[in-house]
Amino acid sequence: MIYFSNPYHQYLAQSKDIKNAINSFLKRGSYILGEEVKNFENDFSKYCDSKYGIGVNSGTDAIFLALKAINIQYGDEVITTSHTAIATVSAIISSGATPVLVDINSHTLNMDYNKVNESITKKTKAILAVHMYGNPVEIDQISRIAKKNKILLIEDCAQATGALYKDKKVGSYGVMGCFSFYPTKNLGSLGDGGMIVTSNIKLANKIKRIRQYGWDDKRSIKYIGINSRLDEFHATVLKTKLKNLDKDNNLRNKIADFYSRNLDLNKFKIPVKNNYSKHVYHLYVIQTNNRNQILKSLFKKNIFAGVHYRKAVHQEKIYLSKCRVSKSGLKSTNEIVKKIISLPIYPQLKINDVKYICDVMNSIDF
Repeated sequence: MIYFSNPYHQYLAQSKDIKNAINSFLKRGSYILGEEVKNFENDFSKYCDSKYGIGVNSGTDAIFLALKAINIQYGDEVITTSHTAIATVSAIISSGATPVLVDINSHTLNMDYNKVNESITKKTKAILAVHMYGNPVEIDQISRIAKKNKILLIEDCAQATGALYKDKKVGSYGVMGCFSFYPTKNLGSLGDGGMIVTSNIKLANKIKRIRQYGWDDKRSIKYIGINSRLDEFHATVLKTKLKNLDKDNNLRNKIADFYSRNLDLNKFKIPVKNNYSKHVYHLYVIQTNNRNQILKSLFKKNIFAGVHYRKAVHQEKIYLSKCRVSKSGLKSTNEIVKKIISLPIYPQLKINDVKYICDVMNSIDF
């Protein structure tokens, strides 16, 4: 089978370095919030053009803690998109706020910044901008809207680690950037993990306390907190893999370029990217009106494609009951979720396999 993602192959490509790093870490005997976490936090924050990094348990927790750090409470509203992983909206709800869902741009599949202004009310405390599939959202436009309305901007970079918008790393535009290190991500660990980056020292120090019950190094408690720590094991793996992230992202771009050059454009709509940003292709997502037929045809040829996501957040009744939809509705979102397919893409995927996938795709009659 050719899978749309293959974290095992990603591990094998760096297994020697990872094993050596893990052996060194095990000998030190420190497993929670030790030197490995501190070193990775420093390396990753520098990589993201930010001053501080705070390792946490997951990308979901990263968003939750970022919202709690800016004092989000019940009754507050946070603007985001419905075309995202459930985790984005789940974290907002967990913080006590009401997610306000705006439509997407049908070409970029990211939040349509033109729809943000209409959704701002006196209750709006933050905008959570998602860089979907590794494609940077028009973050400068959203940043202007946030500043004009004195609203804080947070970036959900779970699918876009290493992406650039106008030569600046995603995660460094907002007051905080939130990352996921789930195994299938561009920078993935061997389990769950997450990170918040910021250049605001007050927020960094507050999050460090909230992630561990609210206490400081002397266990003096100032805030109500939770247990959301990035452990030493995952920090060891991630610090090792970070060295190859740009190389891996470039390989993803080569695969994406091959798809874009070789897929039949009369049958499929390929991803759009801006000339002034660097897409890192966490997923290569095409659009088609014949999704089920294509998925079945691919599977018969041992190609396992995916759909991210079959339902937008507002199409899940239990989540919709906790959200508010923007005045202009979610027309583009409703249309897109019926058409999208995630084709296989990961750094170790061979170009011959990509060619095979394109040949199979182009030969499907519909």
